[in-house]
Amino acid sequence: MPRYKLIIEYDGTPYHGWQRQDGFSSVQQALEEAIAEFARHPVTLFAAGRTDAGVHALGQVAHVDLEAEWRPGKVCEAANGLLKISGHPVSVLACETVAAEFDARFSAKRRHYRYVILNRQANLTVDAGRAWHVKKPLDIDAMDEATKVLVGHHDFTTFRSTDCQAKNPERTLDTLNVRLAADRGPGGREIEIVTSSRAFLHNQVRSMAGSLKLVGEGKWGPDDLRAALEAKDRKACGPVAPACGLYFERVDY
Repeated sequence: MPRYKLIIEYDGTPYHGWQRQDGFSSVQQALEEAIAEFARHPVTLFAAGRTDAGVHALGQVAHVDLEAEWRPGKVCEAANGLLKISGHPVSVLACETVAAEFDARFSAKRRHYRYVILNRQANLTVDAGRAWHVKKPLDIDAMDEATKVLVGHHDFTTFRSTDCQAKNPERTLDTLNVRLAADRGPGGREIEIVTSSRAFLHNQVRSMAGSLKLVGEGKWGPDDLRAALEAKDRKACGPVAPACGLYFERVDY
């Protein structure tokens, strides 16, 4: 059976996450149903990362095996047409045939995430559901300086969900930076937290973002962030940032 690699974009707002779950709408289900309809047989998609409810993706990667040979462009065209008809905010950006050994999850070398904060007093309108609304002015430089505490190989128990199923809480954070993405004048400041690693723990990025927000507000300093990390205790974590600001950006292979 030929194997296809898909690059996928989606608005995670209406979904209970990537993974198919009985009784809940998921991105995986939406895609599998669309592909199965034109392929005329049941399919299973395997993704590089299982995003949570409300989390968006700009470059999620998945692989799927089809019984017949399809032109990659036709796979995109057929899937997108059916997704549009069914009203799903999901799009297949690209498709290519890959070797049978390729695995969207296990072949991945690095995953990249972006967390978006809109820093302003006024309520969000067009950005509602697309960013974390933080009213108090944030010190971006202080946040970026504090990221150095978390970069490298650590036990990230403090920054993972109590429901995390990973057997090992240790991860190597390759990059973590805070930067001004755009100054919108009266529309506020768009702040990005960008990070990359071979693998992340459940809720790790949102947990780090919430703690860095405390630094930006002046409530924490680098030493407080270090103490939270070294505590290896979920209770030491700052507030978990909402899902709406998180984007699964891309995957390196």
